[in-house]
Amino acid sequence: MRLVFFLLLLNVTSVAQTKDSLSNVDTVRHHSPRKAALFSAIVPGMGQIYNHSAMPKGKKKAFWKVPLIYAGLGTTGYLLYVNQKKATEYKTEYNTRIAGNIGDPDLLIYNNDAILSLFYTHQSRRDLFILGTAAIYGFQVVDALIEAHFVEFDISKELSLKITPAYVANAYAGVRLNLKIK
Repeated sequence: MRLVFFLLLLNVTSVAQTKDSLSNVDTVRHHSPRKAALFSAIVPGMGQIYNHSAMPKGKKKAFWKVPLIYAGLGTTGYLLYVNQKKATEYKTEYNTRIAGNIGDPDLLIYNNDAILSLFYTHQSRRDLFILGTAAIYGFQVVDALIEAHFVEFDISKELSLKITPAYVANAYAGVRLNLKIK
């Protein structure tokens, strides 16, 4: 059911037309920001690749973000795993000591309060890395969505903004903004 919904969503957002050989009419292919965000939500970095492939030659710049996305997700994922493993180790050690048994010989230098403190420290760090992973994942989806809006964005010479110094009534200094749309 989800696959059918996904395929229908792709078909709805994709507006692609080609040159009609009979009527000799050129039509425009539209780039879908929704599709870029959906691709990035399914596979991290896929929306950036989709945007890169749609950009005109000379403006292609989206592919370099993919290694950064995977480096960020890999780093936060690894640190999340390490802190979860340490928190579990300290929790097991604390429970072993509370039961009256001797735990890991390497941890005998710590008293029960120190073991509990180490457990809370690693548990807090784990929670932060969960938030970091979610933030990187969400950021790359938003990045794909925003960049998809700029794929067809055209800045021509007919649109210009000129900033010049200005004097108001020969008494006050200011800035004059000149926006020209031809």
